[in-house]
Amino acid sequence: MKSGDYGRLLLLAAIWGGSFLFMRIAAPAFGAINTAFLRVLFGFIGLAVILTVLRTPRDYQQKFGSSLLLGVINSGLPFLMYCLAARWLPAGYSAILNATTPLMGVVIGGLFFQEAVTLKKALGVLLGLLGITLLTTTGSAGSLTHLLAGVIACLVATGCYAIAGFLTRRWITERGGLDPKLVATGSQLGATLFLLPFFLYTSATEAPVMWAQPLIWLCVLAVGFVCTAWAYILYFRLIADIGPLRTMTVTFLIPPFGILWGYLLLNETLSEGFFAGGVLICLAVWLVLSPGRKIVRESKIAPETK
Repeated sequence: MKSGDYGRLLLLAAIWGGSFLFMRIAAPAFGAINTAFLRVLFGFIGLAVILTVLRTPRDYQQKFGSSLLLGVINSGLPFLMYCLAARWLPAGYSAILNATTPLMGVVIGGLFFQEAVTLKKALGVLLGLLGITLLTTTGSAGSLTHLLAGVIACLVATGCYAIAGFLTRRWITERGGLDPKLVATGSQLGATLFLLPFFLYTSATEAPVMWAQPLIWLCVLAVGFVCTAWAYILYFRLIADIGPLRTMTVTFLIPPFGILWGYLLLNETLSEGFFAGGVLICLAVWLVLSPGRKIVRESKIAPETK
């Protein structure tokens, strides 16, 4: 990897770590559904502008419907879950729990997609569960209900990410592939259409939201344009340059940034139990993502005779 690749990897982690900070600020003010909807809406607008500037052909090769449905699973539901979690959990919690995506991939892949589950991956899942247990036992007894609800919401989100990864391979990659920018734009459109009815319903039935809050709008615009649209472009560029396995190491880097932004900007304090749980989850993710040893056997071949 070149130094520029490391820099972009750190930048992507900082951006995605900041998304939990922005949602932590916006969700209590605008509501979880409104924040999730505005995030995917501005993400779609940002990606549509990027496609226009780059003059990317809109040829979905009969995969437009699949891209829309992937958006529901990969963006609509997860973003809604994270916005719900942001009402109860510090930004650092959500960032750490986001790192369980590979662990959910092992479980879901083994149960539903005929993926091989090795001993190392199984150990990673067990360590991940132990780390989550430590996280859920952190905090006062009065906040235990909200803590558990927030953790469950985050795990639903990471489960959706894992399912979407397998479905992307089945619906897109194995059917000839598609420009990642088109998949990203189609998915954000699908997520926007999915969340639109919920947004309209809450707008009509719940108490009016105080929309005239410039700071909250800055957070919503940042999480849409920067943490969604621009981050997708960085992510797919890294996959093209350094490969998917190395790009997935961003999972290790997001939690420290999520914790750092929450500490610096929201004065969030975290206990020793939180850090112990976070370390276990990071170790679990490493066990799942790290490549196994390759055994190379050399055989002596007699020279050919003519």
